[in-house]
Amino acid sequence: MLVSQGVHPLQESFSPDMQGREFPWCDADFNKVQTLIYQRAGISLHDGKHAMVYSRLSRRLRDTGYKSFKEYLNWLENQDGPEWQEFINALTTNLTSFFREQHHFQILADHLKSRSSQATCKIWCCASSTGEEPYSILMTAVEVLGQNARLSLTASDIDSKVLATAAQGVYRVDGLKNLSENQLQRFFLRGKDSNHGMVRVKPELQRMVQFVIVNLVRDDWPFHDPFDVVFCRNVMIYFDATTQRRVLERIHRVMVPGGLLFVGHAENFSEARDIFISKGKTVYERQS
Repeated sequence: MLVSQGVHPLQESFSPDMQGREFPWCDADFNKVQTLIYQRAGISLHDGKHAMVYSRLSRRLRDTGYKSFKEYLNWLENQDGPEWQEFINALTTNLTSFFREQHHFQILADHLKSRSSQATCKIWCCASSTGEEPYSILMTAVEVLGQNARLSLTASDIDSKVLATAAQGVYRVDGLKNLSENQLQRFFLRGKDSNHGMVRVKPELQRMVQFVIVNLVRDDWPFHDPFDVVFCRNVMIYFDATTQRRVLERIHRVMVPGGLLFVGHAENFSEARDIFISKGKTVYERQS
């Protein structure tokens, strides 16, 4: 065991599988990362994430020129510049696909059909990642309501880099397995020559969505009018119970009574039935 002078061994003990790496890495470093990402993003990193955190944050040390995690984390903690966004980007996980959890989009389609054609439907996709989810929402809406659908979609994420990818709307064809040939022709432009094997979302679909950075655990949500539908899928699994409840209460405040909340397949909010009641598999209705 390697121990720094004057520091308790339990605080600075190096995990055996971390020895010999590019940067010194110890339990105290990991604990500091756990604290900072929880404070900034509400994300609870469990103790089995040592290797993931080391790998992802090592890139930040190289880019910023720091030679140890201790120096980097102390510097980060004492400033409020753009590196915080890079820190959050590095530690967030983005796994998505078009029409993931297909049953949600059928429920959304039925909900849109039941609404008055004169009322604009306001939708928030609050973990849009690289864009597959918000574009799936838009395709569903256009198929139900037509190209001139009265729809307002806000797509957000805490990760600025994935939002930039979403705004570009460029994808590999082999990543579109859940789309029909009709959807491919109707909503995408196929790449040619050097862009062969790629597709781009058509401009008329891209114009229907606004991408914005939103941190779900901060108080600065940029919303004024309430939403009719909120997609918050596979986000709450990264939060502890206290943070989940706080975020659910905030979502409740920005929704209309009777609005629908879609969540991930591993998420269950039966204990929040005072603000959301279950309407089926991972779908909730906002209580009055």
